[in-house]
Amino acid sequence: MTTLTIPDLAGKAVLITGASTGIGAALAKGFAAQGALVGLHYNSSSDAAHAVAKDIETAGGKVVLIKADANHSKEMARAVDETAQKFGRLDGLINNAGGMVARVKYEDMTDAHYDAVMDLNGRSVLAACTAAIPHLKRQNGGFIINTTSIAARNGASNGAGIYGSSKAFVSNVTRGMAKELIAFGIRVNAVAPGVIDTPFHERYSTEAQMQAMLATIPQGRVGTAEDCLGTFLFLASAALSGYIIGQTIEVNGGQLMP
Repeated sequence: MTTLTIPDLAGKAVLITGASTGIGAALAKGFAAQGALVGLHYNSSSDAAHAVAKDIETAGGKVVLIKADANHSKEMARAVDETAQKFGRLDGLINNAGGMVARVKYEDMTDAHYDAVMDLNGRSVLAACTAAIPHLKRQNGGFIINTTSIAARNGASNGAGIYGSSKAFVSNVTRGMAKELIAFGIRVNAVAPGVIDTPFHERYSTEAQMQAMLATIPQGRVGTAEDCLGTFLFLASAALSGYIIGQTIEVNGGQLMP
C-alpha cells in the first residue's frame, strides 16, 4: 500500500471493477489506505476477492464485495447501483475488469471470440459508466478512470490483436466521454499499463513471450501492479489532476513513448 496521503480521497465511495487480483487488487488496497470506501467487484475469483477484502479490513479500511459478471451489461449496472446503495453515494468508478479471453490470430477469428472480447473489455465499460453517471451527477461531479493497455497503441501481437482493438475502443470512449461529462464536473481519464506481472500474463503469455517483451522495455524489468497504483490515485484526486481531462497515461517502463 502507498504511504502518501491524498486528503481529497478520504471518504469517497469508489467502485473498482476486476479488483480481486492483479492491478485491481492493488487499487482496492491502495484506495482503501487513502480512506476511500471501496466497492470491490469480482466475478469468478471469489477466494481472492475475499482475501483482498480481509486485508483491507485488517488494515482499518472499508470495503464491500460486489459480485457481477462483466460480460453482461445488467450485471455491471447492478454492481454500480449496489455500491452506491451500500455507501449512500458514488464518487468514482474505475473500470479495470477485462481480459484477453484467448490468443486468437485474425485468420482464426470467429464471431463468438469477437463478441466475448468486446463484451468483456468494451461493453462492460459502457454499461458501468452509463449506470454510474447519474450517481456522479448527484455528487456534483466525480471521476471515471478506465484501464486500457499498451496494446491499444501498438496493435498487440501473437493472437492478442482483437484484445488490443478492444482496448483502443476503451481509449476512444474515454476521450469522447470526457468531453460530454466534464460539464457536470465528472473527470474521465484512462491508464494504459504495459507489461505488468499479474495473473493476466500467467494466463495468456508464455515465458518466451514474456522474455521477448522484456527485451523491449528500457527500464529492464516488467512492471508490478503497485507500479500502476500512483497513476490511478493521481487521476482520482481533483486536487492533483483537476485540469487533466480525457487523457491516457502510459505506465510501461519506457516500452512505448507516444
